[in-house]
Amino acid sequence: MSTIAYPRLRARVGRNRGVVVVIGLLVVLLVFGAFLSDRFRTPTNLLNIVEQSTGLALVSLGQTLTILTGGIDLSVGSMISLLSTLTSGLIAGNAAMILPVAVGVVLLGMVIGGLNGLLVITLRIHPLIVTLGMGAVLQGVVLLYSLGPAGKVPPGFTFVAYGKLFGIPIGAIVVLVLFALVAGFLRYARLGRYIYAVGDDDEGAKLMGLPRARVILFVYAFSGVCCALTALYLVARFGVGQPYTGLNYTLASITPVVVGGTMLTGGKGGVLGTLLGVYLISLLNNVLNFMDVSTHYQLIAQGLIVIAAVSIYVEKKKRI
Repeated sequence: MSTIAYPRLRARVGRNRGVVVVIGLLVVLLVFGAFLSDRFRTPTNLLNIVEQSTGLALVSLGQTLTILTGGIDLSVGSMISLLSTLTSGLIAGNAAMILPVAVGVVLLGMVIGGLNGLLVITLRIHPLIVTLGMGAVLQGVVLLYSLGPAGKVPPGFTFVAYGKLFGIPIGAIVVLVLFALVAGFLRYARLGRYIYAVGDDDEGAKLMGLPRARVILFVYAFSGVCCALTALYLVARFGVGQPYTGLNYTLASITPVVVGGTMLTGGKGGVLGTLLGVYLISLLNNVLNFMDVSTHYQLIAQGLIVIAAVSIYVEKKKRI
């Protein structure tokens, strides 16, 4: 390798440090799991890991864009709970209602997310406060609608969660396509580049005349759409929506984003790191299950990973 190419490679690795770290951890877990159990390395188990990560991947995709702008969406858990409960409650076992309800739920998610963005712009307060308040409102609304499981979906709807194409779960294919489209959007679309600009230097973006309001509205509306897709997937997976379905997704959606190298301060990172972070968390949970580790300890392990990742990337930000 030439002396010119080496610094270029080193710079590229530095820019994608989060991705490199996550790939390394994935390899370590895969090797450890393979020695841990023969059942771990079966294609069936590996496909199950990918399939079960679908919901987390979808909601984390929207969360990535909000964090790239220097914001955050803490309403995602309550939004998923509301939209999933409405989905099964409105379908009520009627196959003819699947398409109109699904479209309506996606639009409703976009509207709620857009309202988050509008409040961030008009109130000029941190998105953490706005979305935390919105989450409380949405959780109250879903409990007014139903205190328990609502309605049901036809058996055929479970194909969304359990169906396979050429042996690959449908959910995994949808996730890969969506992440690829968003990655291309962030790299090549003007609005995608504006997202990084707003997150990197909000005041500078204002001075340059960039459409900050449009960017904020877009990322939060997109986060709402991702919550709707997550809700549809969870209803297909469990057959019914519940008012606490999304409870754990608020914090869980931030974990792979941070682990994947996206800065909480915005402007640095991307969806590839998030996708790998999702697979890392799902793989870690799978390995711990094979070790018969309690779910309580699994949460502790995830929390420690987040703290470690944030400390590493914050230090990187200081050096930059």
